[in-house]
Amino acid sequence: MSKQTGPLDRIHIRDLRLRCIIGVNEEERREKQDVTINIVLFADLRAARRSDDLADTVDYKQVKKRIVAVVEDSTCFLVEHLAERIADACLEDERVVNVRILVEKPGVLRFARTVGVEIDKERA
Repeated sequence: MSKQTGPLDRIHIRDLRLRCIIGVNEEERREKQDVTINIVLFADLRAARRSDDLADTVDYKQVKKRIVAVVEDSTCFLVEHLAERIADACLEDERVVNVRILVEKPGVLRFARTVGVEIDKERA
């Protein structure tokens, strides 16, 4: 595949809702909590746009399966660390050049709908 010039294409996975152990407080470590995850996968999708063939694109169903496995097995203390682990799972697909991850914990702060951490990570 030739190197893309200009902006990369994007695949969005929005509002993926999962449960995991996340947090530093004792009560947060007892039971799984809800997290909402938004993912943007940046990739060169020109070949898939021409061919209409799954083999030429990022299989987002497989990416989602890796994310679910990472999150559901998580015992992370920090949302930042969980976001990093999710980013690493996304970058396992060689077509993904970089990724943007937003992980939110709904209802964790009184008077706030949610608190979240957003990270961007590039392939090394």
